[in-house]
Amino acid sequence: MTVKVLIVDDSSFFRKRLAEIIATDPRLQVIATASNGEEAIREVQRHHPDVVTMDLEMPVMDGITAVRKIKTIRHTPVLMLSTWTTEGAKSTLDALEAGATDFLPKRFEDLSSDKIEAQRKLCQRIYQLASGFQASQSDIPANRATNSQTQVAAAKPEKSFNTTPELVAIGTSTGGPVALQKVLTQLPASFPCPILLIQHMPATFTPSFAERLNTQCAIRVKQAENGEHLVPGTAYLAPGGEQMLLKGRPNNLYLSIEPGDVKETYKPCVDLTFDSIAHICGSKTLAVILTGMGSDGRNGCESIKKKAGKIWAQDQQSSTIYGMPMAVAKAGLADKILDINEIGRQLAELS
Repeated sequence: MTVKVLIVDDSSFFRKRLAEIIATDPRLQVIATASNGEEAIREVQRHHPDVVTMDLEMPVMDGITAVRKIKTIRHTPVLMLSTWTTEGAKSTLDALEAGATDFLPKRFEDLSSDKIEAQRKLCQRIYQLASGFQASQSDIPANRATNSQTQVAAAKPEKSFNTTPELVAIGTSTGGPVALQKVLTQLPASFPCPILLIQHMPATFTPSFAERLNTQCAIRVKQAENGEHLVPGTAYLAPGGEQMLLKGRPNNLYLSIEPGDVKETYKPCVDLTFDSIAHICGSKTLAVILTGMGSDGRNGCESIKKKAGKIWAQDQQSSTIYGMPMAVAKAGLADKILDINEIGRQLAELS
């Protein structure tokens, strides 16, 4: 398919530069540009783009306001292009809450030091966002819904936890910030076990995201630190740009924050964290996979499943991008496939 793109930015130089980059990918087509939010709304109504790239700060109408208004008109994925600074992180998180789908750095060099590779990554993300969003929004055929249920039923019969799990681990990517907010805000301060959060996110964003969740939730939410021991009622967010691994032994768990290998696609990586969990307390773990592109988390869930741990996956209807949870469901690893609001409610019942 050819993905129709609307570029929104108040800089004519940046609009031209971005259009030239997008033109290098035959799968993408720039159908219009806009210099502010008001123009963007008109162009969305006129051209029905598959993806909108959106600047944050613009005259007349800023990007966050434009995202809110666009979402009332059309369910179009919006890719925010922002500075990867602390202030940019806060604004981008505001945009995600307003309805933006994903974000990338406005300075493309932050994607890769190689110019051609940075451009390729940008184009690939735009294409994946359009195709993934369309797949998530499509109706589920009756036979597919039946197959999903069959996969869950076909898994080895699992009894409910006889006791509270020792650990909950949640992995997510695109759409994850809003999904995590929906889940974690339903949990009481007395939640009986620690929670590990693995969200694909750059290093400059995770401190602000942890702080934001902490102000919204009854449980404590913080960015994970190297060597700290896990305590109940606290959620530990993996730092961006690093890997978070579980160490220790049951009833005495602590975290190791490591730089990881330069060849690793995701930092943090759900698979790596889940694998480390499987080796230590797999049978006493509840792993949850939420919305996101790709299949990160599938192999880690398999490791936990082999140790008799439980696996929950978000359903297609409530996922922004049905990639990561679909990979887990298709592999027959999910004990439950749940709506995002139901995940939070059922976790709260563990208290």
